[in-house]
Amino acid sequence: MNREQYSDTVTWRLAQLTEPQFEKFSALVFEKTGIYLKSEKMELLNARLGKRLRACKIDSFKQYYDYVINDRTGQELVHLIDSVSTNFTSFFREKGHFDFLTSSVLPSFVLEKRGVDRDISVWSAACSSGEEPYTLAMVIDDYLSKQARVNFKIRATDISTKVLGMAERAVYPEERVSMVSSDFLRRYFQKGSGGSAGYVKVKDQLKNYVKFERFNLMDEFKWNEAFDIIFCRNVMIYFNRETQAELVRKFYQCLSPGGYLFIGHSESISSIKNKFEQVAATAYRK
Repeated sequence: MNREQYSDTVTWRLAQLTEPQFEKFSALVFEKTGIYLKSEKMELLNARLGKRLRACKIDSFKQYYDYVINDRTGQELVHLIDSVSTNFTSFFREKGHFDFLTSSVLPSFVLEKRGVDRDISVWSAACSSGEEPYTLAMVIDDYLSKQARVNFKIRATDISTKVLGMAERAVYPEERVSMVSSDFLRRYFQKGSGGSAGYVKVKDQLKNYVKFERFNLMDEFKWNEAFDIIFCRNVMIYFNRETQAELVRKFYQCLSPGGYLFIGHSESISSIKNKFEQVAATAYRK
């Protein structure tokens, strides 16, 4: 290790986030994303932002905060948000939701002839590294392939540019697809060989159903058409009650009549004033 590398490492290790600094970063994150960082997250934020100090060659958290605030490009704010976002996900996570899609939601849409005059529109509102929207694409494509002239499309959004890049590459270690059936693996994934051994890639036929883009759920929803299905799972637990209520209201407004909202199994909107009808565990209908 040369002197410059050693100096960077020591600076990064010595920089410690103070409680007032944590409160400033927490307020900034809440203002920009709606994510509420509790005080017990201070050590986690210290570790994650420490890596940004090292990457930016900045000596202190105070200097880094000033750097984020004064960066007119907004790119460092994106890096900050990437650092604090939690992005755990998996294929077929909370499988009951996908079972409900095939047993109730999709059959009712076919009877209503949704997907005939216009595509069935789906929004994966916190898509992380892509496992959720690709699972949706597999399940919906498999069901609708047995129907005549029924089409669909998926919009997949996340606030983190880092995970969106992973989602668009659509390459996963084989252990990440352990919950995917052998039939779906054969139909929708390409197995890597040579230098890509141990990895699988989502086939283009499935990727074509999904459009990825960066979106902040705190921003105004300006979609051109209503969604028939919205998945926003394991996200609202990071928001306070007021933010949750506003988000639920916006989801209701951008759903088509009879559309469905799915939230995480650890979440509930029962204590929030809303117009939804609960139709299954953490599944709601407009």
